[in-house]
Amino acid sequence: MAARPALPGQRAARSERPGRSAVTVGAAARRPCTLVVCRGCCCGVARKHPGFDHAWQLDRLRAAAAASDGAFEIRTTDCLGPCDQANVIVVQPSAAGRRAGGRATWIGFALDDDCTEEILTWAAAGGPGVAAPPATLELQFIRPPGRGRATRGRR
Repeated sequence: MAARPALPGQRAARSERPGRSAVTVGAAARRPCTLVVCRGCCCGVARKHPGFDHAWQLDRLRAAAAASDGAFEIRTTDCLGPCDQANVIVVQPSAAGRRAGGRATWIGFALDDDCTEEILTWAAAGGPGVAAPPATLELQFIRPPGRGRATRGRR
């Protein structure tokens, strides 16, 4: 089966299935790498990690995104779930990174300047699917909630 041609405003993209192509629509074709910063019940609060300047971290991330000329952006969100691994930052791939096979990468224990700088360096280089993460940052990769855990339910 032949792939459908892209419509105006769409761009044909490589599919993960050989012989098939996907169509990326509008703004999704240009989506930059995105850092999703947890600022829920445990992340970003001095009560849990009193020795870390949480406001500085968020200011640093936002300033770097503003200076990146659109290479990446910052979003904050309520609790992402793994509170025992706070502070949590999720690095979402850009559209190009996703087409290259990149997937969201969860980083836990993002509690020092070196970690913050490594995340920024990786995001500026393109993030998941485009650039390899720093080796020391890989040590802080965590599983997203609900992955690899037994689930209970009615059968």
